[in-house]
Amino acid sequence: MIEILSPSEVARARDTGALVGEILQALRRRATVGTNLLQIDRWAQAMILDAGAQSCYVDYAPSFGRGPFGHYVCTAVNDAVLHGLPHDYALRDGDLLTLDLAVSLRGIAADSAISFVVGGSPAAADVALIEATERALAAGIAAARPGARIGDLSHAIGTVLTGAGYPVNTEFGGHGIGSTMHQDPHVANTGRPGRGYPLRPGLLLALEPWVMADTDRLVTDADGWTLRSATGCRTAHSEHTIAITDDGAEILTLPR
Repeated sequence: MIEILSPSEVARARDTGALVGEILQALRRRATVGTNLLQIDRWAQAMILDAGAQSCYVDYAPSFGRGPFGHYVCTAVNDAVLHGLPHDYALRDGDLLTLDLAVSLRGIAADSAISFVVGGSPAAADVALIEATERALAAGIAAARPGARIGDLSHAIGTVLTGAGYPVNTEFGGHGIGSTMHQDPHVANTGRPGRGYPLRPGLLLALEPWVMADTDRLVTDADGWTLRSATGCRTAHSEHTIAITDDGAEILTLPR
């Protein structure tokens, strides 16, 4: 399903997106050396419920996961990149942590992810990996305007990632979003310009460039959810939900 939101629904999406952005930044500030991933999940739960919002993850049970996700935020560490299931692990200095959060507020969902290094001395390779996903996200957003096609966004994202020297996996990528978290169209992280669905005002998209340092192959963890790099290399993931407007793209998942 491809959903086009009304102006009033886009206004509600701004509230949801701001909430997602604010929760992620609060979690980032709290996630220090020694913080347990399960504590991060409890913090996310409290902030979501205090805001009167609903988690998009707790009851989420797609075909690629093992039963309901059962937690409020994805916590992916080091070689984990997507769908990181929170578990009993205390963060260490130098860990590369990705937090991915989707919530629904007043019937509209928003989805965002950030990657950062825990502690005070991030490795240069980790910084480069994270910055590549952030640049790719910015390029995809810049390409998003009425009349552009999904392939234009995919091409812009992929050009940055491959230009930085990283392989690109196309199994998982960005997606439409609105009254539910995952909708059509799929937005691959590489593609051909001029192809795919044409963008229209009112369309919401979650763009999410993610990479693994030296492979494009994923393996599924024993927990049935967490996706890791097949080689054990480091990973990074950046994501924003955007709204297509008459003038281009509006980023919804920034803190106010």
